Amino acid sequence: MSNQPSLPLAVPPAPQPATPRVAPHNLEAEQALLGAILFDNETYNRINGNLRPHHFYDPVHGRIFQACVELIAAGDLADGVTLRERFARDGGIKEIGGAVYLMKLMEAAAPLSAQAQSYANIIYDLALRRELIRVGNVIADLAENPPEDHDAEDIIEEAERSLFSLAESGAANKGFSPFSQALTASIESAAAAYESDTEVSGLATNFEDLDRMLGGLHGSDLIILAGRPSMGKTALALNIAFNIAKNKLHHDQAPEHEKPATKGGIVAFFSLEMSAEQLATRLLSDAAEIESDRIRRGKISAREYEKLREEATNLQKLPLHIDETGAIGIAPLQARARRLQRTVGLDCIVVDYLQLVTGSKKGGEGRVQEVSEITQGLKALAKDLHVPVIALSQLSRQVETRDDKRPQLSDLRESGSIEQDADSVLFVYRESYYLERAEPREGTDEHIAWMRQVDEVRNQAEVIIGKQRHGPIGKVKLFFDSRYTRFGNLSNRS
Repeated sequence: MSNQPSLPLAVPPAPQPATPRVAPHNLEAEQALLGAILFDNETYNRINGNLRPHHFYDPVHGRIFQACVELIAAGDLADGVTLRERFARDGGIKEIGGAVYLMKLMEAAAPLSAQAQSYANIIYDLALRRELIRVGNVIADLAENPPEDHDAEDIIEEAERSLFSLAESGAANKGFSPFSQALTASIESAAAAYESDTEVSGLATNFEDLDRMLGGLHGSDLIILAGRPSMGKTALALNIAFNIAKNKLHHDQAPEHEKPATKGGIVAFFSLEMSAEQLATRLLSDAAEIESDRIRRGKISAREYEKLREEATNLQKLPLHIDETGAIGIAPLQARARRLQRTVGLDCIVVDYLQLVTGSKKGGEGRVQEVSEITQGLKALAKDLHVPVIALSQLSRQVETRDDKRPQLSDLRESGSIEQDADSVLFVYRESYYLERAEPREGTDEHIAWMRQVDEVRNQAEVIIGKQRHGPIGKVKLFFDSRYTRFGNLSNRS
């Protein structure tokens, strides 16, 4: 048996109080920047244009910066004397030394004006880091204590939206850029159009006359596609989305020496009214040339079923993404589009349709203000992602009260904001729809004349360009096959 003395049991150290975390900040940089501005007001015009008073960690420094901004903007001098008068009753300034503190800032900043931009960048970066910590805490709190009407996916979308907003907080305020930069971009766009084998400089819809009028669909444009019910808005939008995605698929699969001129793109289709399955059935009906109602009822032959399976296989790799969320809000819609662009890419967005998108619904605001928020959000999304956004829209019933039922800009519901924010407004109109519902009594002269009229416009549709910022307005005729809800080019010889 060992005679060694037994060792005493180890006693765990007493827990130490946690050191409180201090948010990232740099008071010396804030003081140096404010002193440089007070010493030489021209310094303010040379610093980061994204810097705002709330970016300062010390609220007193934020108030000093705000006072300097206001005085300089008014053409007045911002120094220790003018700020002393402005802050004469400010208790916060008195606590840190009042006018003496302002003079010390100026005296210490004389040799620091050249580094003012560096100080501004430090302050701005630390402010973003503090905001990132705040967002993280909010997300963690939401995850631990979710609201009753929010599930995990809602919290993830909120997190994405908050982080993207933070990431883009300085992007929207780019300030001035030299004209030469804009001119270079314009020349590059013109050169691409000149060297192209087609007349289409944007994404081709594959409707030749429409592409000729629009020049294709261009990035940053908000295009409103409007019409009364049963005119074929969704069918036309789906045809355009399908053609753009199909062009992308053919371009990617073709050998390098056989690449088609039209490149196409990846399309996001927000279907607020129809399900993804219904849209897929329409595309299959078009591709296989089998009526969609027969597909739904199962009234097809074995040969037709095999054709459906074959076409489904061909469409598997189509770069078309469908979101079937009903009554989606403008903020989640933006977040999902940005997520898609980050993950797989995005070249075109279709929203079916505008009046089913919801806004923030702030108290006291009516539907007109909500639609204005939605159209502005879609236009901002088009600019941020540099993709065309096609938004479908319903028309008011006043169209039905006129003898000539061709739609006009004034027929747009909540037309003020929609017409103002849109770069192009297209109307879908089918005269045959109205003629077929106004059949006279058979055996009369009116019935014979009516049959002649119906034959003249059968399978024809019009796309009326009511507004276009970058080109002419006018009318384009298309072929429409109601059996497959399909639009196509209308031969002038037909």
